[in-house]
Amino acid sequence: MALISARTILTSLCLFHITLGFFFFTNPGTVADQAVVYLLGESMGLPHSRAFETPSPALAFLAVVLATSGISDLATLSLPDDICLVHYWGMQAPLRLTLSLGLALYSFFFSASSPLAFLLAGRNGDPNNHAAFPSSSSSSSSSSSSSSSPGRWFAHPSVVGSSGDAGGGGAALQNRLFFTFVFVETMSWFWVWVTLQEERREVLARKARRRSSSSGYPVGR
Repeated sequence: MALISARTILTSLCLFHITLGFFFFTNPGTVADQAVVYLLGESMGLPHSRAFETPSPALAFLAVVLATSGISDLATLSLPDDICLVHYWGMQAPLRLTLSLGLALYSFFFSASSPLAFLLAGRNGDPNNHAAFPSSSSSSSSSSSSSSSPGRWFAHPSVVGSSGDAGGGGAALQNRLFFTFVFVETMSWFWVWVTLQEERREVLARKARRRSSSSGYPVGR
């Protein structure tokens, strides 16, 4: 039996999404200024996005989606255990885990501070990428040493010259707030999935006992 039940973890996740929706709607800067966002952003070299500092129509739309998702997921917890935990969340947990993990990997490995960005910039010969091509004012010896230094592969966004507000589409997902969100989601859904696997056998056994008591026949071991 797990120390914390799957229902408790799922309830906490639903309330987390509703709370995020509330703050994105009222004061998004509160979310962007959290210590965990700063810590993960600095450690992974991801830029800060100023789009989360003030309310906007896009953030209001995001807030409604998060709150609606949290309330809808919270309503599913009122279903019986075999339907809720075994069938519904037994399918949803690994799916959401896979999506969150994929988004977290994309947010980092396609950002300007990832090793993949340096490899692609060097292969394409992009002279405007300051991380892959040092400035012409530096000497040739310092240029060769800086290009081979290990720190170059995980350069801070201030060194690379990137911004969390630059570009659109996929580039808009390469910032520290989005990475922190999908990272926390990945860890949470992995916890939910592992806990559901532990509780699955007990839920099915409880259902079999109820079925046998209603039919009047004992359940064999």
